Amino acid sequence: MTRKQRRGLLIGFGVGLLSLAAILMMFAFRQSVVFFHTPSDVAEHKIAPGMRFRLGGLVKDGSVVRGQGTKVLFSVTDTLQTVPVSYEGILPDLFREGQGVVTEGTLGADGHFVADTVLAKHDETYMPPEVAKALQEKGVKLGEGATHPGAVTQ
Repeated sequence: MTRKQRRGLLIGFGVGLLSLAAILMMFAFRQSVVFFHTPSDVAEHKIAPGMRFRLGGLVKDGSVVRGQGTKVLFSVTDTLQTVPVSYEGILPDLFREGQGVVTEGTLGADGHFVADTVLAKHDETYMPPEVAKALQEKGVKLGEGATHPGAVTQ
């Protein structure tokens, strides 16, 4: 084998190895990607039961029910549709009714969302960008002076 052939073989082997690594990384990333959906998306049956995704919207007024220990039941709404959520764990300090929330978990066959992560807004004017965009697309007014069903007015 000549030097030119060995060099070509080595370069070909390196490219093949890098391609294999890239394919494996893309496969791993595809499995860990979690998509964001609104309660209206869930109601329209765009999500298969058992699929992992993020559910975002507003915590519906009067829906928070604390169970034994750290079990909490509440509903997430985009003012058009509502999805019941159950969560076992410590809620963020800023979690409350009428505020923006993003939960991550899976949807049961009965339409009940089982969350394993709950994220709440971090100050008085912030709402997660994907929640704000989805709510605006559904016709919900946001910002100063906006009122909507389920909002906490001060």
